[in-house]
Amino acid sequence: MAAENGTDRTEQPTSKKRSDARKKGQVAQSREVPSALILATALGMFYLGGGAMYQRLTLLVQGSLTRIGSGLIHDPASFTHYLVWIFQQTLFVLMPFMLAMLVAGVAANVAQVGFMVREDFLTPNFTKLNPVTGVKRLISLKALIELVKGVLKLLVVGGIAYLMLRDEVGRIPALVGADAHEILRYVSGVSFELIFFVCLALAVLALLDVGFQRWQHEQELMMTKQEVKDEAKQAEGDPKIKARIRRLQMEMAQRRMMAMVPSADVVITNPTHLALALKFDADIMAAPQVVAKGADLIAARIREVALEHGVPLVENKPLARTLFKLTDVGDTIPVEFYRAVAEVLAYVYRLRGRR
Repeated sequence: MAAENGTDRTEQPTSKKRSDARKKGQVAQSREVPSALILATALGMFYLGGGAMYQRLTLLVQGSLTRIGSGLIHDPASFTHYLVWIFQQTLFVLMPFMLAMLVAGVAANVAQVGFMVREDFLTPNFTKLNPVTGVKRLISLKALIELVKGVLKLLVVGGIAYLMLRDEVGRIPALVGADAHEILRYVSGVSFELIFFVCLALAVLALLDVGFQRWQHEQELMMTKQEVKDEAKQAEGDPKIKARIRRLQMEMAQRRMMAMVPSADVVITNPTHLALALKFDADIMAAPQVVAKGADLIAARIREVALEHGVPLVENKPLARTLFKLTDVGDTIPVEFYRAVAEVLAYVYRLRGRR
């Protein structure tokens, strides 16, 4: 029960745990970062292109009023053309700002979690329509934290707006006799200053939220000791299965090795504990080769197979011990043992009447 409640999640998440969580979309991501960056981008675009935008909107309004006043809109076809023209001009004015904010939103998310595509978003998930699950999400600790953050953000933005606009209330009566350009200039200046300080406040909140989200994400990924053991077992395989595989591999290797004993020229023994089968073909080999070796039961089996197929057994304790330590199956004998092995082979060849 303690493991289920997360009270003993004391182990750091493994790389596999992080990878699986990322595939499921469980990443440390702050929603405040895109909000702050989008608002800052919009502010920068209005600062750099506000004048051009104002001129285009002025021309748009003038053109609209001119068309209406000149009677160009007199039938459904011309009225449709008029609406299409307004849409095109409005889109032409707003498109740079929309694209800039879109890029800012994407960049903010990519900067936090990297480029990530989830195909499961396109798959319908009807479990999300379950009202019980929805209520659990609403009353969860994470939802409460998000509510607190929302209220805090509202208080911060509201406080900044109140402090800045409080001093501007006394200046509003002086704008009664001003023209439209002066009023617009005043409103745009106050709005820009207000949004600028709001952006700074949101940037600070975003940085704090990034740290909190990463801490919370790490806590959610923490693992119990049993989870770490289970994951390691899955990654490396069941020890019993691995042992069985190794045993089968050893048996297959022994069968292949025993199959080479009948073709050997000699078997050098200890005489009972060790046995090495050597083969030499001057046409294809530079030196004699160890085709089989073993100790105790395997050595006894090598001697048995050798006797069954008429392979001579030669007892040479020092040579058998040294070659057993220095060579493996498939190796050629070291140069320093050429003379000793040559004497053994010469003895065997004399027995068989070979040179």
